[in-house]
Amino acid sequence: MNEMNPNTPSPSPSPQSQEELVQKIREALRAVVDPEIGMNVVQLGLIRNIEIQPDLIQITMILTTPFCPAGPYLLEQVRYVTEQVTGRPTKVILGMEMWDPSMMEEDALAEWGLW
Repeated sequence: MNEMNPNTPSPSPSPQSQEELVQKIREALRAVVDPEIGMNVVQLGLIRNIEIQPDLIQITMILTTPFCPAGPYLLEQVRYVTEQVTGRPTKVILGMEMWDPSMMEEDALAEWGLW
């Protein structure tokens, strides 16, 4: 709500502030570690999209395997961490894109000895 007129919604964040918020979320999500692999969801390239909506953060992520046993844990942790950092409700959508090692950050690939 706007301070001048309580019935007027607050303006959406500017593109720059949206990008800053996306970066803040990405950094916070580095704390979410896949317990089987020992790398975080950002390093692994599992976070595919972060969409900032006026009253919701929507994150699309994938898993390393279709029936990843840590999947429910990772999805919930991504939602929880994002809500803690932003103070906004967060919806995590499981994307259908198949994961492959080329999606990993370069440092993570080197850590695995792949590139």
